[in-house]
Amino acid sequence: MTPEGKKLLNIVVLGFGFMFMFTAFQTCGNIEQTVLKSFNSTEFHGSGYTSMAIIYGVFSASNLIAPSVVTVIGPQLSMFTSGLLYSGYIAMFIYPYTWSFYTMSVLVGIAAAVLWTAQGNVLAINSTDNTIGRNSGIFWALLQFSLFFGNLYIYVAWHGHVHITDKDRQTVFISLTVISLVGCFLFFLIRKPEAEPAHSDDVTESLLQTEESTESGHTAGSPNPGVGSQALDAFVKACKMFGTKEMMLLSLSIAYTGLELTFYSGVYGTCIGAMTRFGTDAKSLIGISGICIGIGEILGGGVFGMMNKCTGFGRNPVVLLGLIIHYVAFYLIFLNIASDAPIAPEEGTDLQAYISPSLGVALLCSFLLGLGDSCFNTQLLSIVGFMFRDNSAPAFAVFKFIQSIMAAIAFFYSNYLLLHWQLLILVVAGFLGTITFFMAEKMAEATRRQSDYDSI
Repeated sequence: MTPEGKKLLNIVVLGFGFMFMFTAFQTCGNIEQTVLKSFNSTEFHGSGYTSMAIIYGVFSASNLIAPSVVTVIGPQLSMFTSGLLYSGYIAMFIYPYTWSFYTMSVLVGIAAAVLWTAQGNVLAINSTDNTIGRNSGIFWALLQFSLFFGNLYIYVAWHGHVHITDKDRQTVFISLTVISLVGCFLFFLIRKPEAEPAHSDDVTESLLQTEESTESGHTAGSPNPGVGSQALDAFVKACKMFGTKEMMLLSLSIAYTGLELTFYSGVYGTCIGAMTRFGTDAKSLIGISGICIGIGEILGGGVFGMMNKCTGFGRNPVVLLGLIIHYVAFYLIFLNIASDAPIAPEEGTDLQAYISPSLGVALLCSFLLGLGDSCFNTQLLSIVGFMFRDNSAPAFAVFKFIQSIMAAIAFFYSNYLLLHWQLLILVVAGFLGTITFFMAEKMAEATRRQSDYDSI
């Protein structure tokens, strides 16, 4: 197999590993608020929104140290270890306790930072300037298949269930735990790509050196001259990354993806499940909504990951399309879903919005949320991988820091804000994020032209 073929295979394996893991985790996040409302235990006092706020809050803070961890133990072991903690969080729902619920929320926050920093590094070192867009699209499409399979299972398992029993909960989360563990072990199939001196960087070299020393008999925790300085260097690079003009411009776009991630992955499904006007199948419709989101994500990942090459205008048309799609979705949700749906009790809400609630419109909005999200994320992955190739691990750590802190904030206010206020926040953030992305893309295009000129 050619070196390029090996790199493409690594991207595919990476995508499948994340697909299995997030089939479990994203399904868990989509249903946990509904599950916990139905959990009958006087000893348990927890909120799914609060748990996700903790996860993303710790996630954001941990991104500052994640490059150091990936530098020391390598991206492959980083992803595997993080995946085990994800599996532990999911398994905790088999019989949750308040202390284990929030403890695992903290641990998953740390694991998420390491996992996504390692993922970004693997994506970067297995891509070139010409393949980063393609590889980002392939990874994103495979990742978003997780929304399809997990939520289809939820629909079948919960069809016709008005109340989620202990047996329902335990059956679902045992299955999700096993699926998550399969994804963890797939990471061991990723192979080290052949080095390309023209694109090597300090972080990549340190990762490869760490893997080589491990293969020759040194463990990651054994004394190794230079490991401490490498870790410190990665941490310093991550901190300095915040001050760059490119990252400051991209930060608003990244922040928007964090806000809308919270909305489509946790809030909107809860809203649909709370609408009593959708009938006795409202709870199982959370699964159908997740499937529709996944279809939008998969379609977007497959098409928009390479669209910038076809249009000749770069990434801007895809991001603008994503904003328009989201605006249409937000407007329809505003008309269709009751304003108190995000914070309604277990029995749901009988209120009506501005039109008679339509299940078809609700599921169309789910699809549009996924499609618009893929527009933003595929292009952000592409532009970050291009602009910060020489510092890929710190750059993706900063990316996830910004995204996750905004997701944490959004999960926190989702406990209190009515639906129309949440939608207003998304509308404003989406507009600002799109404008600043256009400015960042202009800088990226100038850099590309300069690089082409220098190579002549």
